[in-house]
Amino acid sequence: MTVSYKTWVGHRAYCRPMTPRLDAISIITADLAASLAFYRRLGLDIPAGAESAPHVEVTLPGGGRLLWDTEEVIRSFDPDWQRPAGGERLGLAFLCDSPAEVDAVYADLTGAGHPGHLEPWDAVWGQRYAVVLDPDGCGVSLFAGAA
Repeated sequence: MTVSYKTWVGHRAYCRPMTPRLDAISIITADLAASLAFYRRLGLDIPAGAESAPHVEVTLPGGGRLLWDTEEVIRSFDPDWQRPAGGERLGLAFLCDSPAEVDAVYADLTGAGHPGHLEPWDAVWGQRYAVVLDPDGCGVSLFAGAA
């Protein structure tokens, strides 16, 4: 005799392990207003007045989310948190429609005072590529397929 609840495998949907899904990317920023202005300039639809909130999030095309938190918010639940030293906090890459758009967006951002890290170039992997630093020093890649 068997005890059915101990031997029955059940429906596969109830037996498979969960698989976490990437849902959001978070930026921890020292200057929320400057960070939001930078990403607005890249075309993200960030609500007006968001600068006054300690946490901001936007839904990206495709459903993913980009989040911003101030350093103070992070320290509110992780008092030992310290700003990373010697390296980027994260890297984001923005797909442009053409090589000319890579050049134009790079020129717009650097013209607005954001430091260029790598000027536009034709990369060996077949893309026009450039890197600009956001207000927190994170590298933001701009790329498009080579013409």
